[in-house]
Amino acid sequence: MVYCSNQFSAQLVLDLKKVKCKKEEIGLEASIWFQKAHNKFLGGDTISLLKKINELGSINSAAKAVGISYKTAWHLVNIVNNLSEKPLVDRNAGGKNGGGTVLTKEGKNVIEQFRVVHEEHRRFLENLEERLGNSNLYQFLRRISMKVSARNIFSGTIEKITKGAVNAEVILLISGGTRITSNITNGAVDNLSLKEGLNAYAIIKSSSIIIGSDVYPSKISARNIMTGKISKIIEGPVSSEIDVAVNGGNVISATITHGSSEKLHLKEGEQVSAIFKASSVIIGIS
Repeated sequence: MVYCSNQFSAQLVLDLKKVKCKKEEIGLEASIWFQKAHNKFLGGDTISLLKKINELGSINSAAKAVGISYKTAWHLVNIVNNLSEKPLVDRNAGGKNGGGTVLTKEGKNVIEQFRVVHEEHRRFLENLEERLGNSNLYQFLRRISMKVSARNIFSGTIEKITKGAVNAEVILLISGGTRITSNITNGAVDNLSLKEGLNAYAIIKSSSIIIGSDVYPSKISARNIMTGKISKIIEGPVSSEIDVAVNGGNVISATITHGSSEKLHLKEGEQVSAIFKASSVIIGIS
């Protein structure tokens, strides 16, 4: 079941529990999420985090309130900001408890619309349970989900496809006018039925991102260079995670060694470039 609006749609996934006997009623379980360009956008868990951010004004406090790590909270915030046409969360670095973090007007609107959709889908479930009665149907709809471990996922539109003898160059236009270039096989282009104008997403592992300062694009062979300011640094004993805020409210995350972070003297607010090869970009569709 899909609820549509101009900016996103909300999709409902239902599972029916298998009955143990004929007299036992089927129990309905459901999850609901917003999706954009057919890509899963956010669900109840992320909405809970956004609500706590709005209530507490701190992503650190919000993460503790919903029972997730500070790092995971930032990861979720980056995803929703990257996939939303307008950022849902405004991040202010520094300050007590990790700095002030507030919802934008768009973020508050999303929470309210999610509440409305949630109420409507609850009524739908109640009506469906009544109509099914004591049916021995053990499954109504299969749950379809995609889980990706890569930290960076960007939604966009395929702007250009250039095929070579073996490989193809695919250029994806994402929000803010940023272009991401991917190099994949011609077979992959055909298997995915990729074409110009198609909605797709680019997936890049954080370990494939190189962070550099004072970078001159004309002197670097890598096809993808995204320049912006460091919005967050999470230091670890072995590696450091660097979040770079780029055009369109997008955030790209890089994982580099702790030694490299110290050598570059990286600081929040500093302008840097996130660099990655076209061959490191995976193209996906829904």
